[in-house]
Amino acid sequence: MEISAGPGRATPSTKTVQELAGGLSSPQVPARYVARGHHHGPAAAPAPVPVIDLGLLCCNQAAAAAAEAEKLRLALESWGLFLVTNHGVDAGLMDGMMSASRDFFRLPQEEKQRYTNLVDGERFQLEGYGTDRVSSPEQILDWSDRLYLKVDPEADRSPALWPAHPQSFRDLLHEFTGKCRAVKDVLLPAMARLLELDDHGYFLDQLGAGDGKAADTYARFSYYPECPRPELVFGLKPHSDGTVLSVLMVDDTVGGLQVLGDGVWWDVPVVPGTLLINLGDQTEIMSNGIFKSPVHRVVTNAEKERLSVALFYSVDPEREIEPAAQLVDEKRPAKYRKVKVKDYIAGLYENLSQGTMVIDTVKI
Repeated sequence: MEISAGPGRATPSTKTVQELAGGLSSPQVPARYVARGHHHGPAAAPAPVPVIDLGLLCCNQAAAAAAEAEKLRLALESWGLFLVTNHGVDAGLMDGMMSASRDFFRLPQEEKQRYTNLVDGERFQLEGYGTDRVSSPEQILDWSDRLYLKVDPEADRSPALWPAHPQSFRDLLHEFTGKCRAVKDVLLPAMARLLELDDHGYFLDQLGAGDGKAADTYARFSYYPECPRPELVFGLKPHSDGTVLSVLMVDDTVGGLQVLGDGVWWDVPVVPGTLLINLGDQTEIMSNGIFKSPVHRVVTNAEKERLSVALFYSVDPEREIEPAAQLVDEKRPAKYRKVKVKDYIAGLYENLSQGTMVIDTVKI
């Protein structure tokens, strides 16, 4: 996409990244995709990301549950991400969702454009198919296309943007959303217990679950085509998520997700059958910095395409977040100022386009 003169308006380029990748006649990529100053070699090694068994975490055997909770604590305080097993999402549902997602991106371009994220071919909207928002002509672009949909609350869904083909897509996404919601509802009280909050439903309440309303939830289907110069181009540039947490189903045939730890980039291992849980900035703020929102990126691959499906859970945009009162005292002053979620998310997109971290703007 290229930015036009009007604020908030954009005109699409002639090709999506998927089309661009299929039409390259030389081992080069357009200059707008080259991450200047961020050329990257291989990661140090696979990250020792903990694997948490949700069944053990919630079981009645005190010793087993305590041991699993301690693994979770270490994951939250160090990496900020972890894998989960025994999560209750059927393998057939996971495979079906990935297959339907892949089938969508393999549709003819004119079919996918029915769900475009450009209103009248110009104005960007968050939901729909296409590329991410472009804020300036100088912005370095990511080597990816995406489909972005609001899935909860159900009343807020935009059915016209939900692909009708493949025919299984809508039903699979509805079921997948419900199953991942249950995973989130197990993890957030466990996180509150680890912080020794009196209210174990603190994070759920912040999401609005206490009001009987489903949390604001978006699904992102990310497609990363083969790239002839993977050492120069990011599938998704370094960033941290601006949400409470995300539940991610990654491609089990090719890696690409990397996490920053101690100044070093680490490969996030691919473990078939697991889900990846990634904390977001909202959780780091509410936990007063005890839990970490990891900086991560996606690298490209010269030989293989890659696909991921993620559900992002966020506090209502009109609410304000700040460190939980129980985690602030004379010995532990607040590390972050109060901020309205809507303003934070707006800052997230602005900072992402500039290669900076929005969470730094709310630190005290």
